[in-house]
Parts: sequence; structure tokens; C-alpha cells
Amino acid sequence: MTDRPILMFDSGIGGLTVLREARVLMPDRRFVYVADDAGFPYGAWEEPALRERVLALFADLLLRFDPEISVIACNTASTLVMEALRERFPGHPFVGTVPAIKPAAERTRSGLVSVLGTPGTVKRQYTRDLIKQWASKCHVRLVGSDNLAALAETYMRDGFVDEEAVRAETAPCFIEKDGARTDIVVLACTHYPFLVNRMRKTAPWPVDWLDPAEAIARRALSLLAVKQQASAPVTPPERADVAIFTSGKAEFTTRRLMQGFGLSVTDSAAEQSVSFASFA
Repeated sequence: MTDRPILMFDSGIGGLTVLREARVLMPDRRFVYVADDAGFPYGAWEEPALRERVLALFADLLLRFDPEISVIACNTASTLVMEALRERFPGHPFVGTVPAIKPAAERTRSGLVSVLGTPGTVKRQYTRDLIKQWASKCHVRLVGSDNLAALAETYMRDGFVDEEAVRAETAPCFIEKDGARTDIVVLACTHYPFLVNRMRKTAPWPVDWLDPAEAIARRALSLLAVKQQASAPVTPPERADVAIFTSGKAEFTTRRLMQGFGLSVTDSAAEQSVSFASFA
């Protein structure tokens, strides 16, 4: 029996797409959702600064919440800092989020695949290594969007998004070559599935929008299953799932959104965020 939570970490609300799937697979677990809104967006950060920021945050988070496992529900952070996290905290299991290039290469019929992510994700050598390893026979276009993550945040808070802005950000994903067309777009940012209906509506032709959220949740479940083989079964948690913001100041619309996902953003949770002020 354990009350140790699963920690979900993202720069903003994108990790809620992973939380949603994780809850389905692990209904008996407690979750702590951490949004580094003080550092949002991650896509434009210089790599050394972002690496040190995430490492410093986790030094505090692991001590404070003692999670059983941590899910980095952010492609930009995962492609940069996963190795450093595992080296800094060797006794703690981490699950990362990386572009779903392998399944895209396996599913494509046209051989034309696009990876839609933040500028930080698409420029990483990690992403290029995935393409070389798993998609060498495909034509893979990397598309870095400066604005989609922010558009997703606006949409989830306000219920409205400029569809022409979405179209402009996704348009480079669609290419035609030798009579073939792009048939898969990898959503390499956990924010993007929130906009997938708008992406479908504004796309020039139908494609498969590949969302890795379920695969990430399944990976976390598999690691927990290994850990629990030698321990007692987990019983349903008594405490509620909570959302923590590194800024320490969640706006009303953000609080309402988190409550809609079953996360408590109480005054005490806000007080827990005060120590993050130095990172803002």
C-alpha cells in the first residue's frame, strides 16, 4: 500500500493530455500535476538554461512530493534533459515524451511524414537521431511552431482559437512529392492534441495526427507494475489529485480548467508553489 503519487510535469497544460490517458490506465493512483508556467514556453529557451532550470525544479519536486515515478509530459524538456535527470537522480524512475517517429514510419503508406513540434524539439540532435534510427526510408519534414502551444493554452482556457492561425502553423507539414502526399503528422508537443480538431478542419487533406499520450501512460504503467511485483497492491488514494504552478498564481480560468480535469488548485496548493518564486 502506498500513497506516493505519480508526478506529471510540463511547461503548461499540455501534460493534461497524458494525465487523461494515465487516469484511465491507473484509476487507483494519485497524481500531482506540475506546470512550469513561470518558464512557459520552453520552445525558445537556450538549452543550457532550460536544462539547469528543470534539474533545479526536480531537486525541489522530488524532495517535496516523493513521487513513485515522474512523467516528463513535454517533448522539449524530454529531448533535452532526460539523460541529465537520470544521472542527477539515479534512484528515481523517469518516463519521457519523445516524438513518435518510429510508429509513424511503421504506419505511413506514402513515406511522407511530418513532425510538428516546438522549435526546441525539432532542432534537437535527439530528434534527428530518432529519424536516422527508425525512419531512414521515409521523407521526414521537421516543422517547428512558435505559436501552437500558446494557441492551445488559449483555446483550453477561453474555448476559442483563431483557426487561420492554426492553419498557418500547420501548413508547412503538408507536402506533395512525386504524386504522393503527407499522410502522417506526428504531434511532438503534448499541447497539440487539444487543437487536433481545428487541425483536421483546416488541413488541406486528411492525415493521421499521431498523439503519443496513451503510449506514454502505458510506459509509466509498465514501470510501476515492475516496481509493485514485490510490494502490496495499491489501494485507491485518500487525497485528491492536485495541480501546482511554479508561478504560484493560477488565474481563474486556469483553476477552472484544472478542476475540469479533476485537479484541486487550493490555497494550500498555491502556497506550496511559493518556493518556486526564485525560478519565475
